[in-house]
Amino acid sequence: MGSAEIEILFLAGIAAFIGYRIYSVLGRRTGNERPPADPISRRESVEQRRPASPKAEDNVVSLPRARDAAPPRKRHSVMNAIDPNSALADGINAIRTDDPGFDPDAFVDGAKVAHEMIVKAFADGDRDTLRPLLADDVREGFEGVIASRERAGHRVEFAFVGLKSATLEDARLRGRVSEITVKFVSELITATRDAAGAVVEGAAGVVREVTDVWTFARDTRSADPNWKVVATAGAA
Repeated sequence: MGSAEIEILFLAGIAAFIGYRIYSVLGRRTGNERPPADPISRRESVEQRRPASPKAEDNVVSLPRARDAAPPRKRHSVMNAIDPNSALADGINAIRTDDPGFDPDAFVDGAKVAHEMIVKAFADGDRDTLRPLLADDVREGFEGVIASRERAGHRVEFAFVGLKSATLEDARLRGRVSEITVKFVSELITATRDAAGAVVEGAAGVVREVTDVWTFARDTRSADPNWKVVATAGAA
């Protein structure tokens, strides 16, 4: 055997030894390996959380016994406070029949947001915010008051403290138009000052309770899901 053959065998032996060492470190599965991350699902599977050598009892998940299980919480709904035999319930059911996607709870949640937005925008003279939330005649009335304040040089100091309640008062279907009346009871701080800074209306820093009764309307056949305020009334 020549020196070349001996050299080849020597190198082959070294390669085999190195290959064995690599396998001994990286090639064995110890049971602790984590599967590759799934870029689609971010949820961690049970197998990913399981220890390498689980005991049989580690795989048991204790379920509460029937007498120990807490009863499921009943979701609060505005319908719980409405007499099912009342005209209000009949009106809501008529709207639901005409518009199966109508949800009274979602409506009230949206009405609360709209109420706060509108009273703030009115105090700030923000016509752009008012425009998509009010019917034309209601918007014109609001903007008329804003314009009068501006001509007089008056400014309003306003803070929305919180909404105490929002209750459904009336609901009806007029042809294809749904109309729902909501009574809002809120707490506000409002004061109107003249150009000299004197308070001419309201009281600075004083929280007062205000009641607004607003009617919202929406064409049930319209692709626009938004409701608009079509009538307002209030009492301090």
